[in-house]
Amino acid sequence: MTITRKICIHGHYYQPPRIDPWLRELLPEGSAAPGLNWNQRILEDSYAPLAWARRKDAQGRVTDLVNCYAWTSFNFGPTLLSWLERADPVCYARILDADRQSLERWGHGNALAQCYHHLIMPLASPLDKQVQLAWTIADFQVRYQRAPEGLWLSEAAVDTLTLEAVAEAGFRFVVLAPRQARAVTSLAGANPRPVDESSLDIRWPYAAVLPSGRELAVFFYHGPISQAVAFERLLADGERYFQRIEKAAGAGLLCVATDGETYGHHFSFGEMALAYVLEQIRQERDGLELTNFAAFLAANPPAQGIVLHEPSSWSCVHGVERWRSDCGCTDGGHPGWNQRWRGPLRQALALNKQYVDEHFFGVGQRFFNDSRNALLDYGRLPANAITPEAFLSRHALAELSRKEREHALNLLAMQEWAMCSLASCAWFFDEISRVEPLNAMAYALRSMELARYTGARDWSPDVVEILASAESNIPGKGTGAELWRSHVLPRSMSLASWTLLGLLMGGETETALPGGRDGHRRVQRSWAGAELILESEAALRPSKGETARGRGRLTWPFTGAEESFSWRWEAGGREHSFGVVTVDTPEKGVSSCAFEDLAWNRREVVSLAWLRRRTQTWWDGQLRFAESALDQFQDWQEDQHRPVQESSWLLFLPGLFWADVVLGLVADNQEQFHAFLRANWQPSQELDIRLVARILDSLAPDQPDWGVVGPILDRIATLGKPLNLWAVENRLWELSRKYPEARELAGKLNIHCQQDVSNVSSEANKASRRR
Repeated sequence: MTITRKICIHGHYYQPPRIDPWLRELLPEGSAAPGLNWNQRILEDSYAPLAWARRKDAQGRVTDLVNCYAWTSFNFGPTLLSWLERADPVCYARILDADRQSLERWGHGNALAQCYHHLIMPLASPLDKQVQLAWTIADFQVRYQRAPEGLWLSEAAVDTLTLEAVAEAGFRFVVLAPRQARAVTSLAGANPRPVDESSLDIRWPYAAVLPSGRELAVFFYHGPISQAVAFERLLADGERYFQRIEKAAGAGLLCVATDGETYGHHFSFGEMALAYVLEQIRQERDGLELTNFAAFLAANPPAQGIVLHEPSSWSCVHGVERWRSDCGCTDGGHPGWNQRWRGPLRQALALNKQYVDEHFFGVGQRFFNDSRNALLDYGRLPANAITPEAFLSRHALAELSRKEREHALNLLAMQEWAMCSLASCAWFFDEISRVEPLNAMAYALRSMELARYTGARDWSPDVVEILASAESNIPGKGTGAELWRSHVLPRSMSLASWTLLGLLMGGETETALPGGRDGHRRVQRSWAGAELILESEAALRPSKGETARGRGRLTWPFTGAEESFSWRWEAGGREHSFGVVTVDTPEKGVSSCAFEDLAWNRREVVSLAWLRRRTQTWWDGQLRFAESALDQFQDWQEDQHRPVQESSWLLFLPGLFWADVVLGLVADNQEQFHAFLRANWQPSQELDIRLVARILDSLAPDQPDWGVVGPILDRIATLGKPLNLWAVENRLWELSRKYPEARELAGKLNIHCQQDVSNVSSEANKASRRR
């Protein structure tokens, strides 16, 4: 059969900015509990499962692990990818490899770029449009080692000025919602024919011919199918999903586009339905063929022009009002609430950005050869394409002092956080006291601090005055100005709060003082945004009624700036249970901080550090117990069915499991011991994590230690209890291409490593689920 019907399934992968602008790390988020934060939770629900999506046969065996990114179009937000690169480098590498595979397969990569901070581009200033696109391109080139061809506009928000900026930056196409089209014309713009979502032929690209004479291709996704995937449970049945695509496809390109988090996070196991659909099309079932936007555009340049509704977006029927007014568009969670707070929040943050720009260009001329060029090129710094020193060598004036070079970098960071505050997420939902608006205000606060540090006046009163007219829907929360004082200002970091945070997170070591004297105490803490060293000749943690003292140094790796200070930690009483830290510096004077003064997520960081230390102590005890426990597990006597002092044995259930499964120790009454384990088995994420880490350590080298892994998997099978070995399955599948031993071990996990899936039952696949 001649294949004429092309299919492109696109996923938009993005998370609101969550990084703490002082620590430059992602901190705990209470709303994500029991997960650590939303990025991590959605990584486990969507991003990683999509990289290793299971296909199963009628017997429930895994027959294929599909990298869905290799067969679908996708865009990842740069700020999300920068986190993912550190949080899960294996998944991150799988995404980059998917783009390389598609480039080899189709001559064009699957990855599209995305506006750097997810700004609503029609609401952005001309400068911010240009900067966002320049940083986007820099980030994309570093990660994918090629220039981007297509751009995913934040919320598909568009107008003519946005398209002009996109075309000028060198992009070839964008993707929009079909209801954003107003009329189809000739390539010359003549003979306009009005269209709507139902009459627009979405199977071909159109040309947006711009006033400048530039041209940009525009693709439109299929509205009803995309809606069904996102909101109508189409992912519950992979075959039904395929049938919807097959019936809608015709000559040309059919595109389905949704938030990528739909697969797995919004709809559990949705990645398995997607993998099924991809497999059917890969086999060219019913004459369908997968491709991506850039490959299709290369073979099918636009034959008609398009006129758009302006401004318009895919998630607001009122244009772009969702991000500046009470237009009625929300997530639907609280029907009685209003969003009149959106206008003041937009005005306040836009005013901050205006002041930031004025300060940057007013002061920047003292430091940069060309302030605008330096700002446009700054995107290479967060992408680690260039060091701060090399960047300054290119853009800074030669005669700058060390302090002036530090100011130059802080001016750029000021711009970064001010733009981050304008990310679309602050306005998307229905309440100003949500984490997204509060984060936006925190980014604005950080930009103001850097502005003042580089010589600007304090314009925060101007911003807070506007926020005072932004009313929360929740009684007691107050206005944006009150939220600024209660929730945003406490996030700012002083030397005292840095010191207290470092002391309470623990990890101190004892070292020798210069001259050979012993008993020197030292704490060294590193975050992405700062490094802290605290030293004391006495105990770092004061006892009741006592005081610990020492010297400290705080370093900002980005600028190389350092601050030295003396500190004093007074033991707490009833009011301040963790004590109070006071810091003294010649430049800044004295500042103090108690635990209660720290923002909630930093207090949670302290609590989790304490919990990790206690958990490790507990685990070390379990391991010591495991070494000799089975020698003490006595034979059962007549009519005995449970061990004596069973409640005490149950305290050490993880250690007993470790002794049996990992260490391979054997009890004298092994059968009775296994019966006891099975009867009392409780799933444990902590145990799963440690077991998987132990197995992966043996599978990591170039010559995996099969003699360790094989017996562990045998003993797991004997025990017959559920464990989350998902990452082990992934690794064995990868190794099975090279090692027959891996194929044998994969069989123990019910994985069939021959990738012939032509006889897979669709009904079995619809019912199968990731373990």
